[in-house]
Amino acid sequence: MNILVLGSGGREHTFAHQLAKSERCKNLFVAPGNAGTAAFATNVALSVTDFSAIEKCVVDNDIEMVIVGPEDPLVQGITNYFAETHSLKKVKIIGPSKRGALLEGSKERAKEFMMAHNIPTAAYASFTSESLEAGKSFLETLSPPYVLKADGLAAGKGVLIIEDISEAKEELEAMLGGKFGGASTTVVIEEFLDGIELSVFVLTDGKNYKVLPTAKDYKRIGEGDKGLNTGGMGAISPVPFADATLMQKIEERIVKPTVDGLKKEEIDYKGFVFIGIIKVGDEPLVIEYNVRMGDPETEVVLPRIKTDFVDLMEATYEQNLDIMPIEIDPRSAATVMLVSGGYPEAYDKGKKITGVENVVDSIVFHAGTKLDGDDVVTNGGRVIAVTSLDEDYKKAIKKSYQSCEKITFDRMYYRTDIGFDL
Repeated sequence: MNILVLGSGGREHTFAHQLAKSERCKNLFVAPGNAGTAAFATNVALSVTDFSAIEKCVVDNDIEMVIVGPEDPLVQGITNYFAETHSLKKVKIIGPSKRGALLEGSKERAKEFMMAHNIPTAAYASFTSESLEAGKSFLETLSPPYVLKADGLAAGKGVLIIEDISEAKEELEAMLGGKFGGASTTVVIEEFLDGIELSVFVLTDGKNYKVLPTAKDYKRIGEGDKGLNTGGMGAISPVPFADATLMQKIEERIVKPTVDGLKKEEIDYKGFVFIGIIKVGDEPLVIEYNVRMGDPETEVVLPRIKTDFVDLMEATYEQNLDIMPIEIDPRSAATVMLVSGGYPEAYDKGKKITGVENVVDSIVFHAGTKLDGDDVVTNGGRVIAVTSLDEDYKKAIKKSYQSCEKITFDRMYYRTDIGFDL
């Protein structure tokens, strides 16, 4: 089978890595890919939101399956485009329809979905520029800190948590005034929940589902979970505190109602549901939905899936997940993200990366890299994810840190406390 993965980050390298293990994967393409995917797949220089270019690539290369990595093409309706385009109708595309993708594309829509299907979440209200004063009044009914979320996609920067009421009102006005462009024409204000977070990943064919391994990622740039938010500085799987009791609550109160809600609303959804959960006391509540795998969580979740990944994706498309067994590696996985100096603010690109060939006990997933002649150089803020497996997460993280020491590039930085809070 000829397969195309859309995207260029660590998530997509991990997808490609899993697919390449399958005897059923004949030719593998990644668009646009990175230096890591170039080692065993064909990179195709195109934009993930250029649907006509993707169509040409699929037709020219007899692609039979497409796996969509990032959220942008899903929110823009790539799955619908495939369904409506004659030359693409038989291609097995993994990703929800445009309606399904609204669970990530609109915070307000996600909240409405949760409320409609009795899925536990924080209390909220939505506001536009026309209801700015009502929004300020609503803030006064809450206790600090105050949570403000841009309704649309804002490249991971659209959520603000603010301690001061005056600052919260100023930020609400700024957001509704275009601080995040069209993403914040509507702002969702939420009750703050105090607890510990985890990510639950579900693969669904729209009727049936499989709960994949849990993960916990670390968003802050600094040690001790301080400093600016990033796309993710590391992750572990499984989550130590996600015991059988908690997971039963999550499945019964959140996962099943989510999949049932998709069915009730007749939403075409074949792909991943990333459920951001916060454990408050002993109770799980939903923070948000994403309609694709997370990054760097993918780098610890997928390496633990032993089932043939092509078979798993095909069962998702064919709606046969109920009869598809899934085997999970009982070992723990831990990943550490190597980032460019200055990230998540201004950073340089084009720094030569050395030492990757010396890593033998871990898997190196490329994120922001590219080839420059024979050299692999940095091409993003998050550059490389170093993933290890071992009998427990402490041993896995130790192994990843030992491997990190073998890789170098100018101003390379990584957190040295991933998993230490558990």
